[in-house]
Amino acid sequence: MKKLTILLFLVILCSCSEDKLQVDSIVTNANIYTVNDTFSQAQAFAVKDGKFVEVGTSETINAKYRTENSIDAQGKTIVPGLIDAHCHFLGLGYNQQAVNLVGTKSFEDVVKRVLDFQNENNNAFIVGRGWDQNDWEEQVFPNNVLLNKLFPDTPIALTRIDGHAILCNQAALDLGNVTVNSKIEGGEVVIEHGKLTGVLVDNAESLVLNYWPEPSRGDAVKALMDAQKICFDLGLTTVDDAGLNRETIEMIDSLQQTGDLKMRVYAMVSFSEENVAYYLNKGIIKTDRLHVRSFKFYADGALGSRGAMLRAPYSDKPNHFGLLVTDLETFNASAKKIANSEYQMNTHAIGDSANHAVLQTYNKVLEGKPDRRWRVEHAQVVSPEDFDLYKNVLPSIQPTHATSDMYWAEDRLGSERVKGAYAYKQLLDAYGKVALGTDFPVEQVSPFLTFYAAVARQDLEQFPEDGFQKENGLTREETLKGMTIWAAYSNFEDHEKGSIEAGKLADFVILDKDIMTVNQTEIPGIKVEKTFVNGEAQ
Repeated sequence: MKKLTILLFLVILCSCSEDKLQVDSIVTNANIYTVNDTFSQAQAFAVKDGKFVEVGTSETINAKYRTENSIDAQGKTIVPGLIDAHCHFLGLGYNQQAVNLVGTKSFEDVVKRVLDFQNENNNAFIVGRGWDQNDWEEQVFPNNVLLNKLFPDTPIALTRIDGHAILCNQAALDLGNVTVNSKIEGGEVVIEHGKLTGVLVDNAESLVLNYWPEPSRGDAVKALMDAQKICFDLGLTTVDDAGLNRETIEMIDSLQQTGDLKMRVYAMVSFSEENVAYYLNKGIIKTDRLHVRSFKFYADGALGSRGAMLRAPYSDKPNHFGLLVTDLETFNASAKKIANSEYQMNTHAIGDSANHAVLQTYNKVLEGKPDRRWRVEHAQVVSPEDFDLYKNVLPSIQPTHATSDMYWAEDRLGSERVKGAYAYKQLLDAYGKVALGTDFPVEQVSPFLTFYAAVARQDLEQFPEDGFQKENGLTREETLKGMTIWAAYSNFEDHEKGSIEAGKLADFVILDKDIMTVNQTEIPGIKVEKTFVNGEAQ
């Protein structure tokens, strides 16, 4: 009788198990922020074929599904896969092969790092990135006198942290035959006391870089793989690379097709007449991991290098208005052409003059064309009357720019104009959504620093005490949306990702702390326990 009872129990157990639906994985006992329409929370979900099948309670999911891969989250927080809506993914990878100049406190510190790098690598050409004269005691552009003495024959190009200025030694300047008489539209060759300093701003960078040796395919592949590891470790599952050429886009596609590159990439095609013609003719490209449907334009330069185009002179440099990088005739003609396609236009605009010009053009060419989701990248300084023009234009913003620039922004802009700078809440109120990114490697890759800067508006030392222009801070819910569902929306991908819902791609991240409730001072230190793409651990 006892054996019969056990046998009956096993039969019933097998029968119940067979009634359950087989899935690839189940996650239970979690604190899940779904970021759905009601921003609801859940405990569990089931995944099959790379997508969420159902989201609910642990009891419901366990009763309905069976799997050989069950994950007990032990109460840990899970959020949708994080999206960086504006970054330089390939650039991050290349930075791993260059002199790291981030955090240098003087030009002497810069030179020491270059010497140390070259002693170890002995490269024929030296590149570096990350210097920022605003972090030095003497906040002025450097010159190349010392580099010329130390490296008379090795070309050197050291890029400012924002990418909008480079310092070249004479050997590098000679590549492009740069002289004190060299001129270029949308750029500046910096001269002091009638001599070249070696600093080239915005379009002037091309005078040297056009003659710089191209990285090999092996270098590019290594850069992409290095960048992927860094990003996966920090919970990013989609990156919007703001400016790629056709060759790189095709390389990314090939690496994704072979399964080597698993990162999802929303590629903004770098503007050129040739690129616009090619991709408009080809049409939108959409695979499981690559999406090409936007062009990246530059309206002006950066505020830190005084290349941002302002409507009134810089407060700390009278008679200087900044630089218009793309002439308005070319910009307007391109906008009209792109408006007649399904492609998106994403334009870098920092200064209030640049923002005004871009917004005027966007609103004009998009009249009668709803839901185009054209983006202004950065939208850093906006005139009070221009916020209304953002009603039909999506702001793509990077919160850490505010906390990096706050030490000197008022010097550049003055006490009144700075009130319209880094005005993220006003931009959110105007459009109803904001896409959040980092602009890495201009800023650090960590999305948790992005989250912290958006909410706290402070640096890591909790300065200033009340937050920098705190009225323009975002709530935690707004911030998480900006890094997930709103970023997906900005990429025309909100139907397939950006939230944890049945039918969407199973991209999610397990965190060691609850990002929505933890003390805000702990947000920057949040760690990613595991990142999943298509339900697969990375």
